[in-house]
Amino acid sequence: MKYPKPIQNLIDKLSRLPSVGPKTAERYVFYLLNRDRKELNELAQAINELKEKTVVCRTCFQIAESNPCPICSDNKRDQRQICIVADTKALAVIEATGHYNGYYQVLGGELDPVKGVKPERLNIKPLLERLKKSGANEVILALNPTIEGETTSMYLSKLLKDQFKGKLRITRIARGLPMGADLEYADEITIGNALKYRNEL
Repeated sequence: MKYPKPIQNLIDKLSRLPSVGPKTAERYVFYLLNRDRKELNELAQAINELKEKTVVCRTCFQIAESNPCPICSDNKRDQRQICIVADTKALAVIEATGHYNGYYQVLGGELDPVKGVKPERLNIKPLLERLKKSGANEVILALNPTIEGETTSMYLSKLLKDQFKGKLRITRIARGLPMGADLEYADEITIGNALKYRNEL
């Protein structure tokens, strides 16, 4: 059966979202068809506001409602530390812990030669300029434990050591087993990192 054009059009649009195939998109569309107009208008407004009411912070490059963002505007934070993350989602995860009170730098991704993501495409140049002007003495690498994240961490570590000649402390977040993990199902790299970054009791 061929769906009416408005239905098929929305199915096609939703199918472009990550992890959403045509069948899932179809379920979403028929779910939305059963909602009242007010709810649909609220959803449409929320989607429109995604671009209209957000900006990229000129200092740390996170997506925020103001420029500079509330974190960069907060003078009570520790200006000696800058935590480097891949994107705004990673920043939000670290911020939610309540254990970090420094500033951030969002790279806008991670190095991935296969997909053509080279250093020039990331916010590395602004990071170097910021470090030269700021009073930061520590950079914390908080990138994903993936091949891309490891590649980016190694690249940044070497670059920062060469540029700052021991004047900057370069650290990275510890890697290991998450709470509730079962050793039997953990991969070798995760177990290796858990042993490497073990803590004394």
